[in-house]
Amino acid sequence: MDETVRWVRTHCGRLDHGGCALQVGVRGNAIVEVRGDPQGYLNRGSTCYKGRVSADRLTHPERLRHPLKRAGKRGEGKWRRISWEEALQVTAENLLKIKGEHGARAVGFGAGMPKGLEHFVLIRLANCFGSPNVVAPQDVCHAPREISGVHTCGFYPVADLHHPTRLILAWGSNLLSTNEEGQIGRLALEQIRNGARLLVVDPRRTELAERAHLWLQLRPGTSHALALSMLQVIIEESLYDKDFVEQHTYGFEDLAEHVKQYSPECVSPVTWVAPDLIRRAARMYAEAKPASILWGNAIEHNVHVFDAARSLVCLMAFCGNLEVAGGNIHAHDPPIMKPGEFVRADRMPNKSREMISAYHGVIPRLMTVAPAYFRRAVLEGVPYPVKGYLGMCTNPMVTWAESPLTHKAFMHLDFIAVADLFMTPTASLADIVFPAAHQFEMNDIGHYGLGHGIIAARPKVVDPPPECWPDMKILNELGKRVSPAEEWHDDADMFLEDILRPSGMTFQEFAELGILKGPDRFLYWREKGFRTPTGKVELRLSTAEKFHLKALPEFKSLPEEDDEEFPLVLISAKSRHYLHSSYRWVETLRRKEPEPTVEIHPRTAADLGIAENDPVIIETKHGAITQRARVTDSVHPRVICAAIGWWFPEGDASRQVDWRTSNINMLTCAGNVGKEFGTPNLKSLPCRIRRGHVPG
Repeated sequence: MDETVRWVRTHCGRLDHGGCALQVGVRGNAIVEVRGDPQGYLNRGSTCYKGRVSADRLTHPERLRHPLKRAGKRGEGKWRRISWEEALQVTAENLLKIKGEHGARAVGFGAGMPKGLEHFVLIRLANCFGSPNVVAPQDVCHAPREISGVHTCGFYPVADLHHPTRLILAWGSNLLSTNEEGQIGRLALEQIRNGARLLVVDPRRTELAERAHLWLQLRPGTSHALALSMLQVIIEESLYDKDFVEQHTYGFEDLAEHVKQYSPECVSPVTWVAPDLIRRAARMYAEAKPASILWGNAIEHNVHVFDAARSLVCLMAFCGNLEVAGGNIHAHDPPIMKPGEFVRADRMPNKSREMISAYHGVIPRLMTVAPAYFRRAVLEGVPYPVKGYLGMCTNPMVTWAESPLTHKAFMHLDFIAVADLFMTPTASLADIVFPAAHQFEMNDIGHYGLGHGIIAARPKVVDPPPECWPDMKILNELGKRVSPAEEWHDDADMFLEDILRPSGMTFQEFAELGILKGPDRFLYWREKGFRTPTGKVELRLSTAEKFHLKALPEFKSLPEEDDEEFPLVLISAKSRHYLHSSYRWVETLRRKEPEPTVEIHPRTAADLGIAENDPVIIETKHGAITQRARVTDSVHPRVICAAIGWWFPEGDASRQVDWRTSNINMLTCAGNVGKEFGTPNLKSLPCRIRRGHVPG
């Protein structure tokens, strides 16, 4: 007899940062349909294809369903099924052994892009264990924009798409394909339908660029040059908000003098954008009141990200678009527990001085360790030895720059434990593998700590397989074994209640509400000023000398200089079907995008004898990979755009399921990183391309 379908309201997660409200149809303990919730705060009923088929991950035959212990050599693909008690005990014994011999800081606690509350429980575990080293990809994701904003204007400037705006400037952002930390394409499209103009800055003619009133196809890696030139035009033509600039900014005269060298005529040869288009873009943005900048993750993928992010915050300030409805705002949190309290930051009061990154002089407030610095500690003992790694929701073997270096570092570690849904290249190198529950199989809170002023309820939809545990439960149970037991709960779901306690809500009440939003406080600087040392937007950083930072944003060089041996420029783009390296094993998604493809301009393809779907070798001075050619004029003739995150689950287990053949991080290098965040060049790389396969 068929059971009635019941509908559960939740929010998407682990498919980007999520945020789409969902209605999930359940029969028994099986999900039969996923659809967008028309009441969704961010998505208004829309959702992407991968969201609609996301439940396919729960029932995949190759899903990890039991704890595993390595039975052969590291990476050999041989495993022994063990109990949860043994898995936790072996992990605890090894972490404590490393702590006893080398100190707690010799263990790195690894996270990928924050998916939910487990990210903060992991930080809590590190703090309670005594390690300052949480290793995360924030050097290339979110933190450069957030922290550059904090140093410049005292907060992370978020595009406000919930109030009317006159113009959206999408800079390296393509919301119609992937979301941007809580920004969903549906809201942007509504603004455009309601009359907002659209200005797009992107090396590719994206879906968003197709709709733009003006598209600037800049050279990859030159965002800071273009933004500085727009500032020069706005000053030269007196288009800036004079009252705001005079009363609420610091260092205007210095910046005005500084940007004279960046006239459109001077920067056009390096940006590939004609001077008249630069002027037109500057006028469009300056004359629209209000205007919002959607600055995408792409600007954070080269060593000059601090200059690019600072330049764009200055642009927001020049035109009076900070803290105004429809501009770029400080999104205030609702009444919830502060992240510092939740992660027990008080247990690591000297973290900023003790973490690996401190030795390298990173920018203040960056509280995670860049992968480049973590691997140096593992392989060279700089600034001190690191011997162990616990990873959650992360696949460094594919996602960190210079994958061969990652492999070398992980093979060098004494102990590795990883939690995941599936046997990834990283999990295949572990000593212990924990089988994790899917997002639909646990209670969670989304968007906590992201700076967007909201948290989203993710109540459990179905029960997980018997031995698949939520990440928070894994961390909670491990925490009891390696740190003071009083810091942990009998039931990990109590962490959700901790977060909500200041609001007066239970998690059940929050789940029924769906979204908890903080107050709008537009023009708050009129009352309190800006949270900077000067109380103003710091166009010139007053703390530059103290923190050894650049006082003014600048353009001095390309991320990597041109090389006649490698005449093309390599970039990459996120896929709408996957999340970085995740879900290549989901058949419904793999059918949509079965192989990695590289976009190449028709003229360039013809010159090189490359046809549609040809196997091609992409090569930089660091390595070579194979992908399939996609011939399209959406890229510049001098630019190719490769697929990211590729590995092959069907590959040989003894070779860690083939992370080498098509992985773009075989082409990147972690040797040259930006000082402020430890950011490597993931894009803007000199390259060449030809027909063929990489041997082996």
